[in-house]
Amino acid sequence: MKIATYNINGIVGRLPILVRWLQEDAPDIACLQELKTPDDKFPQREIERLGYRAVWHGQKSWNGVAILARDVLPVLTRRGLPGDLDDSHSRYIEAAVSGLLICCLYLPNGNPAPGAKFDYKLRWFQRLHHYAGELLDIEVPTLLIGDFNVIPTDMDVYSPERWRDDALFRPEVRKAYARLVQQGWTDALRHLHPDERIYTFWKYWRNSFERDAGLRIDHVLLSPDIAPHLRSVSVRRNPRRWNHTSDHAPVMIELDLPYVGGESR
Repeated sequence: MKIATYNINGIVGRLPILVRWLQEDAPDIACLQELKTPDDKFPQREIERLGYRAVWHGQKSWNGVAILARDVLPVLTRRGLPGDLDDSHSRYIEAAVSGLLICCLYLPNGNPAPGAKFDYKLRWFQRLHHYAGELLDIEVPTLLIGDFNVIPTDMDVYSPERWRDDALFRPEVRKAYARLVQQGWTDALRHLHPDERIYTFWKYWRNSFERDAGLRIDHVLLSPDIAPHLRSVSVRRNPRRWNHTSDHAPVMIELDLPYVGGESR
């Protein structure tokens, strides 16, 4: 099974990019972030023509997350991260797909830091930490997957000294990510590539992609019952080369699961 995450950075304007990527890489499950469109403008028909069914949580001009599954309808289990009834941001969606619980998230950026946006990011992280612990307790095969807006370590950024005060790299944020992983989650990319500089995001200016001056902020975390079945992790760099593309590249994992939908193959 191939499962991917992709911050599309505007699903309506970049629909041709999404379609091309889905056709070329053909993930079984795709988690999207930064839809930047309300629910009623989500391109459901175009996605269904490719053989994918979807659930989504949109928001006009900002945020937005979706889960796509090939040849199966994701069973929606949650829209919105619990813990704050007043949080109106569309940053979390969760669905059951083929025996897996897929938790697609778009964690707040938090800049400028310090400030109100950074405080919101830390509160959101705390809510995620609490809820992720509950997910581990129920012992369901689960993936936390998406744009975390966190650079976990110096190895995950091209020039660490330039990012020390950024909300993606401040000590509070890196510690929050580390605490999350320490609950029992496996960072898929670091598990298979512990010593490689691998990035998932490159700014648009100063030829960042061509110079490979990037960041790793898109992550896939696996619950303990899935981690042993991880076979590969790759950053799909080709879509980042295309015209009018997102500043992120998709990240895709391959799992060799002994079951699909709770039944053996």
